[in-house]
Parts: sequence; C-alpha cells; structure tokens
Amino acid sequence: MTRNLTVGPPGPLIISFAVPLVIGNLFQQFYNMADSFIVGNTINMEALAAIGCSASLNFLILGFMMGVTGGASIITSQRFGANDEAGVRKSFAASIVLCAIVTVVLTIISVVALMPVLRLLNTPENIIQDAYDYFVIILWGMPAIALFNLLSNIMRAVGDNKTPLYFLIAACVINIVLDYVFILGFHTGVAGAGVATVIAQLVSGLACIPAIKKRLPQICPLKEDQKVSISELIEHSKTAFPVGFQMSIIAIGTVAVQYALNGLGSTAVAAFTTAEKIDQFATMPLASYGQAMTIYSAQNFGARKYNRIRQGVFQGAIISCIFSVIMFFLFVILGKSFAGLFLKGEAEAIDLAYQYLVIIGIFFFALALLFTFRQSLQGLGDGVTPTISGITELVMRTAAAIFLTNIFGFVGLCFASPLAFVGALAPLGISWYFKTHQLKRMSMKAQSR
Repeated sequence: MTRNLTVGPPGPLIISFAVPLVIGNLFQQFYNMADSFIVGNTINMEALAAIGCSASLNFLILGFMMGVTGGASIITSQRFGANDEAGVRKSFAASIVLCAIVTVVLTIISVVALMPVLRLLNTPENIIQDAYDYFVIILWGMPAIALFNLLSNIMRAVGDNKTPLYFLIAACVINIVLDYVFILGFHTGVAGAGVATVIAQLVSGLACIPAIKKRLPQICPLKEDQKVSISELIEHSKTAFPVGFQMSIIAIGTVAVQYALNGLGSTAVAAFTTAEKIDQFATMPLASYGQAMTIYSAQNFGARKYNRIRQGVFQGAIISCIFSVIMFFLFVILGKSFAGLFLKGEAEAIDLAYQYLVIIGIFFFALALLFTFRQSLQGLGDGVTPTISGITELVMRTAAAIFLTNIFGFVGLCFASPLAFVGALAPLGISWYFKTHQLKRMSMKAQSR
C-alpha cells in the first residue's frame, strides 16, 4: 500500500515514516554482524579476520551499488508525489535497466580485480585466500543483492516502508540459519557464509516481486513502459550516480581512519572499534530519519508543494537535533557502561572508548543536520552539492586521521569523524540556505498562476 507524504503535519508524518526504517536499519546491522559472529564462533579467528579485512571493500563496492539503487528511486518518488502514474511506471522500468547495467559491469570488474586489490592492501598471507573465497562469492551474488535493494527502494519511494522491512527481517533470519547449515552441516568454511548471504538476499529479492504485483500493481511497468529511452536513463543517472559515489567516498575515508588506527596498538583498536559500534547504533535513527527526508522532499517536490518542503525540513532539523542532544547526554552518563559490555575488565580500553563517545557526541548535532540537509537535497534532485559535501568529508576525515593522530594520538583520531561532519555540513548548509529562497520563489510563482 502506498503512502502519500504530501498531506498531513510534516513532523509527526516524517517520524512515523522513519520508524520502520529505523527497525530495518537495526536488522541490517544484525545482518552485517551475523557472518562475523557465526564465523568467529564456529570456525576460527583467522576466518573471522578474513571477513573483517574485506569489510572496507564490501562497503566501497556494495555501497556504490546500493547508492545507485537508492538514487534511481528518487525520480520514482518525485513522480509519485506528482500523481504521475505513467511516469512512476516508466521510472521503475528505467531503474531496473540502469541498475542491471551497473551491477553487471561492477560485478565483472570487481571479480577480476579482487585478488590484486587484496594484495595491494597487504592482506596477510594466512587469511588472503579465505578473504578471497568469501568476498568473491558476495561479488558474484551482487545481482541478487541489487535486486533486493532496488525493489525495496522502489517500494519506499511510493510510501510502502513496511513490506521491505518484513523481507529484510526474513533475509536476516535466512542468513543466520544458512550460515550454520553451510558451515557446520556442509563444512564449507568461510565461503559458506558468503553463499548464505547471497541466497538470503536472492530469496528476499524474489519475494519482493509478487509482493509488488499484489500490493502495488499500479507501479508495475506495462508493456509500453518497458522500452526505456536514453533520456530516461540519463535522468535517473543524474540522481543515482551521485548517491553511489557519495557512499564510495565515505568508504575510502574509513580506510584512512583504519590505517591510522592500526598504528596505535591493539588496545586503541579494540577501544575505537567498540566505541564505533556503539556510535553506529546511536546514529542509526539519524540515518533513518535522513532516508525519510529524501522521500518526503521528493514526493512534495513532485507535488510542487515547495513551502511544505521548507516547513518539513525545518521541523526535521529541529527534531533530529533534539535527538542528538539526548544521545550526547546518554554517552556522557552511560558511555563507560556501554563500553564495558564489550570490554569487560579492560579499564584502559574502556576509558579510550569513553573519550571517543564523548567527543563524537559533542558533534552529533552536526551529523543530525548533515543527514537532514543532504538527504533533503537529494530528494530535490540535487546530486552536485551532496557530492561536493562527500568529497569535503573525505578530505577532512583523511587529513584529520593522518595529521591529528600523529600529533595527539588516540584523541586526535577521535576528532576525524566530527571534523568530517562539520566539513561536510558547510556546503550543505550554504546550499540549503539558497535553496529555501529558491523554493519560496517557486511557491510564489506557482500560486500566481
């Protein structure tokens, strides 16, 4: 069932739409952690390390593909807001073609380059083969992953954010069950975890097809919609590729931080990794709220409700900033307790993790505004500013990781992400300031007709 975000009070509407997204992202976290947890407990630490060392590549390659699927669906959301049913069907068809082309090309290039890249990253010889065996299966299964993400994003674009949640939960359960089946039952080693992930994504992706036909028949491409024009592909590429590149740029920044962190010793690595996992759960609602802002902005832009966009983004910024303040105080009060759940008895590591949580908590407001402005601009079809913001984020995070860590050690590294937030927010804030005036003029022009 579709959901129209162009009517009703913006603030409560966006919050209610974001709740299933928060739950979905929570299960996505569990999904991402499942392979590592099960492999570490059923095989050995070398196998766990093999999965871990491919994490940044996973984020880089699959992140780009997922960004493309999400970016392409922005056009679908805009046309849905404009009540353009034929345009929605054509957008769905164009998204399928564009994502299929990107996925095939990306799969071939990634599979061919995987082993040379693993060697370039100085992957230890005792785990490089396991790392290759695991990740090459994920790469060959990229079409299945792309299918699930594309159809999920299309459903969210027209306001159905519950059906993708159900299938994501199903994928998580299937993945966990198959991990044990392949690893313990068939003794496939770390490769079995990769097979389990691909099968789980494929089953959930295929299940989305009849669900869309049954629940959202009006968006399914008709025969005349299936001949996709070059102009349609270009239009969808303008929103798809900037989002994809943005995800890849963020991934490159994490590699720089990991490089600087590795030079600080095992205690610092354990503390930073623990604090980062706690931080990821804390930022999940902000990221989910940002996803909701994309769809809200896109639908209202398509409906030409320009003042409503300004109102919704303003309320969204206030709500997300309030949440960021709450999380800061939770980090200050309970940060050591949170870290102690992972680092039992490791006093030094707990203190370092607490430093990270307090420092990043101070800058949570910048992250809140970053998600709000960046996702809203993407919903309006602005791919340039978020890309500039992503490049700024990469430069700030990399420079801080390298230079501040050399000067201040662990504390300096803790400032890498906060400074990246501030740097990325600057072009977004400036762009949104001018965009609000542009939306105001567009609203006055529309009213005068």
